[in-house]
Amino acid sequence: MRLGVLDVGSNTVHLLVVDAHPGARPLPAFKHKKELRLAELLDGGGAIKRSGADRLAAFVREALQVAEDKGVESVLAFATSAIREASNGDEVIRRVHDRTGVDLQVLSGDEEARLTFLAVRRWYGWSSGRLRCFDIGGGSLEIAGGIDEGPDAAISLPLGAGRLTRGWFTADPPPDKEVRALRKYVRAQVATSVGQVMRVGSPDHEVATSKTFRSLARVTGAAPSSEGPYVKRVLSHTGLQEWLPKLAAASAAERAALPGVSEGRAPQLLAGAIVADAAMDLYEVPELEVCPWALREGVILRRLDLLGVTGSGFSL
Repeated sequence: MRLGVLDVGSNTVHLLVVDAHPGARPLPAFKHKKELRLAELLDGGGAIKRSGADRLAAFVREALQVAEDKGVESVLAFATSAIREASNGDEVIRRVHDRTGVDLQVLSGDEEARLTFLAVRRWYGWSSGRLRCFDIGGGSLEIAGGIDEGPDAAISLPLGAGRLTRGWFTADPPPDKEVRALRKYVRAQVATSVGQVMRVGSPDHEVATSKTFRSLARVTGAAPSSEGPYVKRVLSHTGLQEWLPKLAAASAAERAALPGVSEGRAPQLLAGAIVADAAMDLYEVPELEVCPWALREGVILRRLDLLGVTGSGFSL
Protein backbone atom coordinates (compact mmCIF):
# COMPACT_ATOMS: atom_id res chain seq x y z
CA MET A 1 0.00 0.00 0.00
CA ARG A 2 1.05 3.59 -0.47
CA LEU A 3 0.76 5.79 2.63
CA GLY A 4 1.28 9.49 3.20
CA VAL A 5 2.44 11.10 6.44
CA LEU A 6 1.75 14.81 6.87
CA ASP A 7 3.96 16.24 9.60
CA VAL A 8 3.08 19.76 10.79
CA GLY A 9 6.19 20.90 12.62
CA SER A 10 7.38 24.18 14.07
CA ASN A 11 9.50 24.97 11.02
CA THR A 12 8.34 22.80 8.15
CA VAL A 13 5.17 21.06 7.01
CA HIS A 14 6.31 17.86 5.36
CA LEU A 15 4.49 15.22 3.32
CA LEU A 16 6.30 11.89 3.09
CA VAL A 17 4.91 9.25 0.72
CA VAL A 18 6.02 5.66 1.33
CA ASP A 19 5.31 2.22 -0.06
CA ALA A 20 4.71 -0.10 2.87
CA HIS A 21 2.91 -3.11 4.27
CA PRO A 22 2.99 -4.88 7.66
CA GLY A 23 6.29 -6.65 8.27
CA ALA A 24 8.16 -4.76 5.55
CA ARG A 25 10.51 -1.81 5.60
CA PRO A 26 8.75 1.40 4.47
CA LEU A 27 10.28 2.61 1.22
CA PRO A 28 10.22 6.39 0.64
CA ALA A 29 8.64 7.24 -2.70
CA PHE A 30 8.20 11.02 -2.66
CA LYS A 31 8.64 14.07 -0.46
CA HIS A 32 6.89 17.42 -0.56
CA LYS A 33 7.51 20.15 2.00
CA LYS A 34 7.27 23.83 2.72
CA GLU A 35 8.80 26.04 5.40
CA LEU A 36 5.80 27.72 7.02
CA ARG A 37 7.56 28.45 10.34
CA LEU A 38 4.32 28.36 12.29
CA ALA A 39 6.11 28.99 15.56
CA GLU A 40 7.15 32.41 14.24
CA LEU A 41 3.60 33.35 13.21
CA LEU A 42 2.34 34.06 16.72
CA ASP A 43 0.65 37.11 18.14
CA GLY A 44 1.41 38.60 21.55
CA GLY A 45 -0.90 36.11 23.26
CA GLY A 46 0.81 33.04 21.85
CA ALA A 47 -1.89 32.36 19.24
CA ILE A 48 -1.10 31.43 15.65
CA LYS A 49 -2.17 34.36 13.51
CA ARG A 50 -5.04 33.94 11.09
CA SER A 51 -2.61 34.32 8.20
CA GLY A 52 -0.56 31.42 9.57
CA ALA A 53 -3.62 29.20 9.95
CA ASP A 54 -4.69 30.09 6.41
CA ARG A 55 -1.24 29.25 5.03
CA LEU A 56 -1.30 25.93 6.86
CA ALA A 57 -4.74 25.03 5.51
CA ALA A 58 -3.65 25.97 2.00
CA PHE A 59 -0.59 23.76 2.19
CA VAL A 60 -2.55 20.84 3.65
CA ARG A 61 -4.95 21.13 0.70
CA GLU A 62 -1.96 21.21 -1.67
CA ALA A 63 -0.39 18.19 0.06
CA LEU A 64 -3.63 16.22 -0.28
CA GLN A 65 -3.63 16.87 -4.00
CA VAL A 66 -0.01 15.77 -4.27
CA ALA A 67 -0.82 12.63 -2.28
CA GLU A 68 -3.74 11.84 -4.58
CA ASP A 69 -1.56 12.39 -7.65
CA LYS A 70 1.01 9.96 -6.21
CA GLY A 71 -1.59 7.25 -5.57
CA VAL A 72 -1.67 7.50 -1.78
CA GLU A 73 -4.40 5.40 -0.17
CA SER A 74 -4.37 7.02 3.27
CA VAL A 75 -2.83 10.15 4.79
CA LEU A 76 -1.81 10.21 8.44
CA ALA A 77 -1.70 13.81 9.63
CA PHE A 78 -0.16 14.97 12.90
CA ALA A 79 1.18 18.13 14.50
CA THR A 80 3.84 18.74 17.12
CA SER A 81 4.85 21.60 19.40
CA ALA A 82 3.82 24.57 17.23
CA ILE A 83 0.15 23.57 17.35
CA ARG A 84 0.40 21.84 20.73
CA GLU A 85 1.55 25.00 22.48
CA ALA A 86 -0.40 27.63 20.56
CA SER A 87 -3.13 29.20 22.68
CA ASN A 88 -5.54 28.73 19.77
CA GLY A 89 -4.34 25.30 18.68
CA ASP A 90 -7.85 23.81 18.73
CA GLU A 91 -9.14 26.64 16.57
CA VAL A 92 -6.37 26.11 14.03
CA ILE A 93 -7.14 22.40 13.90
CA ARG A 94 -10.83 23.16 13.26
CA ARG A 95 -9.94 25.63 10.52
CA VAL A 96 -7.74 23.04 8.79
CA HIS A 97 -10.52 20.44 9.07
CA ASP A 98 -13.20 22.79 7.78
CA ARG A 99 -11.11 23.69 4.72
CA THR A 100 -9.54 20.32 3.94
CA GLY A 101 -11.39 17.57 5.81
CA VAL A 102 -8.12 16.55 7.50
CA ASP A 103 -8.12 15.83 11.24
CA LEU A 104 -4.74 16.84 12.59
CA GLN A 105 -3.80 14.76 15.60
CA VAL A 106 -1.65 16.69 18.04
CA LEU A 107 1.12 14.57 19.54
CA SER A 108 2.31 15.18 23.07
CA GLY A 109 6.03 15.53 23.66
CA ASP A 110 6.03 12.09 25.27
CA GLU A 111 4.37 10.60 22.19
CA GLU A 112 6.94 12.25 19.94
CA ALA A 113 9.75 10.71 21.98
CA ARG A 114 8.11 7.26 21.97
CA LEU A 115 7.37 7.17 18.25
CA THR A 116 10.86 8.40 17.41
CA PHE A 117 12.31 5.71 19.68
CA LEU A 118 10.24 3.06 17.88
CA ALA A 119 11.70 4.17 14.54
CA VAL A 120 15.24 4.08 15.91
CA ARG A 121 14.72 0.62 17.40
CA ARG A 122 13.40 -0.77 14.11
CA TRP A 123 16.28 0.77 12.16
CA TYR A 124 19.03 -0.71 14.36
CA GLY A 125 17.23 -3.86 15.53
CA TRP A 126 17.51 -5.88 18.71
CA SER A 127 21.26 -6.43 18.33
CA SER A 128 21.80 -2.78 19.23
CA GLY A 129 20.85 -3.56 22.82
CA ARG A 130 19.71 -0.79 25.12
CA LEU A 131 19.17 2.41 23.15
CA ARG A 132 19.21 6.05 24.08
CA CYS A 133 18.13 8.59 21.46
CA PHE A 134 18.09 12.37 21.19
CA ASP A 135 16.01 14.46 18.77
CA ILE A 136 16.19 18.25 18.43
CA GLY A 137 13.18 19.73 16.67
CA GLY A 138 12.10 23.29 16.07
CA GLY A 139 10.18 23.50 19.33
CA SER A 140 11.47 20.76 21.61
CA LEU A 141 14.18 18.28 22.53
CA GLU A 142 13.11 14.66 22.97
CA ILE A 143 15.16 12.10 24.88
CA ALA A 144 14.21 8.44 25.23
CA GLY A 145 15.93 5.30 26.45
CA GLY A 146 15.12 1.65 26.85
CA ILE A 147 15.62 -1.98 25.88
CA ASP A 148 12.30 -2.71 24.14
CA GLU A 149 10.36 -1.12 21.27
CA GLY A 150 8.74 1.26 23.72
CA PRO A 151 11.18 3.32 25.81
CA ASP A 152 11.45 2.93 29.57
CA ALA A 153 11.95 6.70 29.82
CA ALA A 154 10.68 9.36 27.41
CA ILE A 155 11.11 13.09 28.02
CA SER A 156 10.34 16.25 26.07
CA LEU A 157 11.96 19.58 26.95
CA PRO A 158 11.17 23.04 25.49
CA LEU A 159 14.61 23.26 23.88
CA GLY A 160 13.87 23.32 20.16
CA ALA A 161 16.40 25.10 17.97
CA GLY A 162 13.84 27.49 16.50
CA ARG A 163 12.24 28.34 19.84
CA LEU A 164 15.61 29.15 21.44
CA THR A 165 16.83 31.20 18.50
CA ARG A 166 13.73 33.39 18.60
CA GLY A 167 13.69 33.70 22.37
CA TRP A 168 17.35 34.32 23.15
CA PHE A 169 19.18 35.88 20.21
CA THR A 170 18.71 39.50 19.15
CA ALA A 171 21.42 39.83 16.49
CA ASP A 172 23.11 37.84 13.73
CA PRO A 173 25.54 36.63 14.90
CA PRO A 174 24.40 36.96 18.52
CA PRO A 175 26.53 38.73 21.15
CA ASP A 176 28.71 36.52 23.36
CA LYS A 177 26.63 37.33 26.43
CA GLU A 178 23.49 35.96 24.75
CA VAL A 179 25.29 32.78 23.74
CA ARG A 180 26.57 32.31 27.30
CA ALA A 181 23.13 32.98 28.79
CA LEU A 182 21.50 30.45 26.47
CA ARG A 183 24.18 27.88 27.24
CA LYS A 184 23.51 28.28 30.97
CA TYR A 185 19.74 27.98 30.51
CA VAL A 186 19.93 24.93 28.25
CA ARG A 187 22.25 23.07 30.57
CA ALA A 188 19.99 23.70 33.55
CA GLN A 189 17.01 22.37 31.58
CA VAL A 190 18.80 19.27 30.28
CA ALA A 191 20.11 18.51 33.77
CA THR A 192 16.53 18.07 35.03
CA SER A 193 16.12 15.03 32.77
CA VAL A 194 19.36 13.20 33.44
CA GLY A 195 18.34 11.31 36.56
CA GLN A 196 15.09 9.98 35.09
CA VAL A 197 16.72 8.74 31.90
CA MET A 198 19.89 7.41 33.52
CA ARG A 199 17.79 5.43 35.98
CA VAL A 200 16.61 3.01 33.27
CA GLY A 201 20.16 1.78 32.60
CA SER A 202 23.29 2.55 30.64
CA PRO A 203 22.84 2.43 26.85
CA ASP A 204 24.67 0.11 24.49
CA HIS A 205 24.03 2.43 21.56
CA GLU A 206 23.45 6.20 21.57
CA VAL A 207 21.65 7.72 18.63
CA ALA A 208 20.61 11.12 17.29
CA THR A 209 17.78 11.92 14.89
CA SER A 210 16.50 15.12 13.24
CA LYS A 211 17.76 17.62 10.71
CA THR A 212 19.72 19.55 13.35
CA PHE A 213 21.86 16.57 14.28
CA ARG A 214 22.29 15.56 10.64
CA SER A 215 23.50 19.07 9.79
CA LEU A 216 25.90 19.17 12.73
CA ALA A 217 27.30 15.75 11.81
CA ARG A 218 27.81 16.87 8.21
CA VAL A 219 29.52 20.11 9.28
CA THR A 220 31.91 18.13 11.47
CA GLY A 221 32.84 15.73 8.69
CA ALA A 222 30.13 13.08 8.22
CA ALA A 223 29.29 11.74 4.76
CA PRO A 224 26.83 13.73 2.62
CA SER A 225 23.26 12.52 2.16
CA SER A 226 24.03 11.74 -1.47
CA GLU A 227 25.96 8.66 -0.32
CA GLY A 228 22.71 7.05 0.87
CA PRO A 229 21.08 6.14 4.19
CA TYR A 230 23.25 3.09 4.95
CA VAL A 231 26.51 4.97 5.35
CA LYS A 232 27.35 5.31 9.02
CA ARG A 233 27.32 8.94 10.16
CA VAL A 234 28.41 10.08 13.59
CA LEU A 235 28.63 13.29 15.55
CA SER A 236 31.51 13.30 18.02
CA HIS A 237 31.36 15.55 21.05
CA THR A 238 34.96 16.61 20.41
CA GLY A 239 34.14 17.64 16.86
CA LEU A 240 31.05 19.54 18.00
CA GLN A 241 33.02 21.42 20.64
CA GLU A 242 35.61 22.41 18.05
CA TRP A 243 32.91 23.85 15.81
CA LEU A 244 30.78 25.62 18.42
CA PRO A 245 32.90 28.80 18.62
CA LYS A 246 32.96 28.98 14.81
CA LEU A 247 29.18 28.64 14.59
CA ALA A 248 28.75 31.30 17.28
CA ALA A 249 30.96 33.75 15.39
CA ALA A 250 29.35 33.09 11.99
CA SER A 251 26.31 34.82 10.55
CA ALA A 252 23.35 32.81 9.31
CA ALA A 253 24.50 33.39 5.73
CA GLU A 254 27.95 32.04 6.57
CA ARG A 255 26.46 28.98 8.26
CA ALA A 256 24.29 28.36 5.19
CA ALA A 257 27.48 28.04 3.14
CA LEU A 258 28.63 25.09 5.25
CA PRO A 259 28.11 21.54 3.94
CA GLY A 260 24.76 20.04 4.89
CA VAL A 261 23.23 23.29 6.15
CA SER A 262 20.20 24.68 4.35
CA GLU A 263 19.44 28.39 4.18
CA GLY A 264 16.26 27.88 6.18
CA ARG A 265 17.97 25.96 8.99
CA ALA A 266 21.13 28.06 9.18
CA PRO A 267 19.75 30.71 11.61
CA GLN A 268 18.85 27.94 14.12
CA LEU A 269 22.01 25.87 13.86
CA LEU A 270 23.87 27.63 16.67
CA ALA A 271 21.05 27.11 19.18
CA GLY A 272 20.76 23.50 18.05
CA ALA A 273 24.50 23.03 18.55
CA ILE A 274 24.27 24.47 22.07
CA VAL A 275 21.52 21.96 22.90
CA ALA A 276 23.43 19.06 21.36
CA ASP A 277 26.58 20.03 23.27
CA ALA A 278 24.70 20.20 26.57
CA ALA A 279 22.99 16.84 26.02
CA MET A 280 26.21 15.08 25.02
CA ASP A 281 28.13 16.61 27.92
CA LEU A 282 25.59 16.03 30.70
CA TYR A 283 24.75 12.52 29.47
CA GLU A 284 28.47 11.81 28.99
CA VAL A 285 28.10 10.84 25.33
CA PRO A 286 31.37 10.84 23.36
CA GLU A 287 29.67 10.02 20.05
CA LEU A 288 26.16 9.86 18.60
CA GLU A 289 25.27 7.83 15.53
CA VAL A 290 22.81 9.64 13.29
CA CYS A 291 19.75 7.55 12.44
CA PRO A 292 17.98 8.27 9.12
CA TRP A 293 14.60 7.35 10.61
CA ALA A 294 12.75 9.55 13.08
CA LEU A 295 9.22 10.64 14.02
CA ARG A 296 7.55 10.32 10.62
CA GLU A 297 8.83 6.78 10.21
CA GLY A 298 7.66 6.00 13.75
CA VAL A 299 4.13 7.09 12.84
CA ILE A 300 4.21 4.88 9.74
CA LEU A 301 5.51 1.88 11.67
CA ARG A 302 2.82 2.27 14.33
CA ARG A 303 0.19 2.39 11.59
CA LEU A 304 1.56 -0.76 9.98
CA ASP A 305 1.71 -2.57 13.30
CA LEU A 306 -1.97 -1.82 13.91
CA LEU A 307 -2.91 -2.91 10.41
CA GLY A 308 -1.06 -6.16 10.97
CA VAL A 309 -3.05 -6.87 14.13
CA THR A 310 -6.52 -5.58 13.25
CA GLY A 311 -6.53 -5.31 9.48
CA SER A 312 -8.13 -1.86 9.76
CA GLY A 313 -8.34 1.28 11.85
CA PHE A 314 -5.62 3.58 13.08
CA SER A 315 -4.72 5.51 16.16
CA LEU A 316 -1.49 7.26 16.93
